[in-house]
Amino acid sequence: MTRCRASCVLLLSAAAVVPAPGAAVAAGHGPCPSPGAARATVVLVHGAWADTSSWSGEVQALQRAGHAVRAVANPLRGLTGDAQTVRDFLRTLSGPVVLVGHSYGGSVITNAAAGDPDVKALVYVSAAAPDVGETTGQLSGSGSALGGDPATLYDRSAYPGSSGGAADLYLKRAVFLRFFAPDLPPAMANRLWASQRAASTVAFTTPSKAAAWKKIPSWYFIATGDRIIVPASQRAMARRAGSKVTEFPGGSHLALISHPDAVTRVIEDALCSVR
Repeated sequence: MTRCRASCVLLLSAAAVVPAPGAAVAAGHGPCPSPGAARATVVLVHGAWADTSSWSGEVQALQRAGHAVRAVANPLRGLTGDAQTVRDFLRTLSGPVVLVGHSYGGSVITNAAAGDPDVKALVYVSAAAPDVGETTGQLSGSGSALGGDPATLYDRSAYPGSSGGAADLYLKRAVFLRFFAPDLPPAMANRLWASQRAASTVAFTTPSKAAAWKKIPSWYFIATGDRIIVPASQRAMARRAGSKVTEFPGGSHLALISHPDAVTRVIEDALCSVR
C-alpha cells in the first residue's frame, strides 16, 4: 500500500458520525474483500486511568460488522513491562493484526509492535506515538491539562514493589470531569472517575525503546477538543510517522467512549489496508 507520507488529513463531520444519546452503536462497514488474505484481528490497548471497557463501543461495532477483535488489559506499571505484556498476548494470536492504542496505550503499541511481522497496521486514538528515547510524559504538549502542578492533578499512593519514588497516580475528580471526559454525560463521567485504574509514574517516565511506526503503516484519530494530549502534539507525531490522519471536531480525550463510531471508522480504514 502507499503510505500517507504528507500526513493526509480527513475531517469528519460530527453530525454524520455521532450517535444520538442512548442509541445503539451502528454496525461498521463489514469485512473488507481481500481474496486469499488471512483475516486480521483488531487488538485494542487502553490507556491510563481507564480499562478494557473503554473500548466497549468499538468492540460492539466491530463484532457486529464481522471483525475479529480483542481488548487486552494494560497493566499501567511501566512502559517496558506493559509493552511486553501486549507482545506476549500477540503471540497467542495467528494471522495479521491491526494494533490500536489509546492515550498512553499508543506508547505501548509503539513498543509492542516492534519486530512483529504480524502487526500490519497501527492506529493511534488520541494517543502518544513516541520516538526512541522519548517518554510519554514529554508528549502531552503545550497547554495540556497535565502540565499543571502535580499536587492539583493527582491523588498519589504507594504500591507494593515500587522503588525510586514511584507511585500510583489517580486523576482528581475535578481534573477528570473538566479535562479528561468533558463531553460525557456527568453521571457517566463520575462513574468512570470513581472506577479509574491507577497508573504508575513509571508509565510516564520510561523512555521508549522502539518506534514501530517507522516501519509499520499508521493511522491517527485526533479529537480537536482533547485537553490531555493536545491536538498540536498529536499532529506533530502523526506528521513524522507519515500517518493517515482523521480529525474529529470537538470531542475529548475520551472520544473513544463518546464517539465510538467515528473511532471505529478509522480502525476499519486500517483493516481495509491489510492484504
